Amino acid sequence: MKGIGASPGIAIAQAFVLKHEEVVVDTSTVEDVQAQLDRLKVAVDKSREQLKVIQEKAVLELGEEEARIFSAHLMVLDDPEYVGQIEETIKSQKITADNGIKQITDQFVAIFESMDDEYMKERAADIKDVGGRLMRNALGLKEQDLSLIDEDTVVIAYDLTPSDTATMNKEKVLGFATDIGGRTSHTAIMARSLEIPAVLGLKSITQEVKDKDLVIVDGIEGVVIVNPDEKTQKEYLDKKAGYEAFIKELAELKDLPAKTVDGHEVELVGNIGTPKDIEGVLRNGGSGVGLYRTEFLYMDSDTMPDEEKQYKAYKEVLEGMGDHPVIIRTLDIGGDKNLPYLKLDEEMNPFLGLRAVRLCFVEKELFKTQLRAILRASAFGNAHIMFPMISNVEEVKQAKAILEECKEELRKENISFDENIKVGIMVEIPSAAVTADIIAPEVDFFSIGTNDLCQYTLAVDRMNETVSYLYQPLSPAILRLVKMVIDASHNAGGGKFTGMCGELAGDPHAALILLGLGLDEFSMSASSVPQIKKIIRSVNKKDAEIIAEKALKLSTEAEVKAMVDDELTKLDIKLI
Repeated sequence: MKGIGASPGIAIAQAFVLKHEEVVVDTSTVEDVQAQLDRLKVAVDKSREQLKVIQEKAVLELGEEEARIFSAHLMVLDDPEYVGQIEETIKSQKITADNGIKQITDQFVAIFESMDDEYMKERAADIKDVGGRLMRNALGLKEQDLSLIDEDTVVIAYDLTPSDTATMNKEKVLGFATDIGGRTSHTAIMARSLEIPAVLGLKSITQEVKDKDLVIVDGIEGVVIVNPDEKTQKEYLDKKAGYEAFIKELAELKDLPAKTVDGHEVELVGNIGTPKDIEGVLRNGGSGVGLYRTEFLYMDSDTMPDEEKQYKAYKEVLEGMGDHPVIIRTLDIGGDKNLPYLKLDEEMNPFLGLRAVRLCFVEKELFKTQLRAILRASAFGNAHIMFPMISNVEEVKQAKAILEECKEELRKENISFDENIKVGIMVEIPSAAVTADIIAPEVDFFSIGTNDLCQYTLAVDRMNETVSYLYQPLSPAILRLVKMVIDASHNAGGGKFTGMCGELAGDPHAALILLGLGLDEFSMSASSVPQIKKIIRSVNKKDAEIIAEKALKLSTEAEVKAMVDDELTKLDIKLI
């Protein structure tokens, strides 16, 4: 069965088919509304206790970072908007507690799933998980306990909730296979974090597999094989051994530079969301942080994070990275990512509306609070400031003017900061790419955000399945814009550089082209660093330039991918 390879590796083990007891909601009206409100309160209290236990277990087994998701679940339970609306629905409609929970949970899930931002879409899964727990507790249903798995197992499920993955026996669960889910789902993120092979989006795996069936999960190719014959088993055991040897080989590159055979060196750095993420960057041999997404500080709080809280978070990252550069992106939030404490008008098209630096210009004090915190933290490391959603040079000048105000305030307060802190922009709007030569004199660096640059340039919502085929990061249009930006920074002189922090930077099929185009810095998820480093250390810069020239002359993304595959084969470069 073919699905989405969400976490690489090979697992071969017996199946455990996860079946949550079906939730049947009582849709009848009730006379005793207070009894239903009491049922809801009992369910909320019980759910809170369960989540606290799961959170403690997750901290011990997965670490504080992965356990933070259960802090978010507890916040949902304590959110007066969520529980309050359930109570009001029970009262106004005179319905059962379980029906009220289902109605409001479905409403919240629909709101989050309709958002354009991937991170916010995935929060729908958290609300669904909390709502499901509340309903089961209101109905007195029990859950299967994945912590009791005591033999090597591949878990087969319709989907895996955060609670499922946090409670399972990590020593015995060797792989996941699910009916739904994609590379950005919680299940995929958790599988990669645990380094467990996973194939998602299989549609009907739960119908095809029975408990104790022998299953092969190939997270590299995105394939699941049920009850393989002996020949196939041997083939995959060999493939598993080869993969593990390859991973070991990549690990040996950890402390080596990302330098081509003929001596050209680039920076391979990590994208992070919290201070805890730097551990993964360093463990995988990253030489800095190319994108620190500061919005997580705002999203994981029910009040606006003050200057001191932000300062401590930025300082922790900078101190943890030592002399390595850390590019801190200012708040990238707006109409598609609502904060409960920041009242924003609903917009018809939030991706083209009041977001990122545009919002910061409107909410100037919010912006200055963040800039002051970054500047104060800059005294403890190699901080760079990056402004997102820049469309023209006037916006760069406006942002820099506000930054200068903050610097002057700190000087008057005798607070130290890096007077020469580097300032750059995220290039994600085509107008910024096309006028990169005009913007270059105003900045120290560019960082290309290919995710949004592709969406804006190609006019395609990559989360919309009907048009997602048009989302083509290696299309000639995107490659030409990338070259335009790189050339602008290099032609401006003064050590200006161009990095890339979109998904394309960690794509092994793009590495040779980007190297040949002259990209100075590749920023990606920490786990992608070793493979990109392997590719870069396997080629000559001049050969990469020839490959990039070929790519720029091709007509379609399909032609570009075919050419790259051919070049990788010629160079004997294997990919995971």
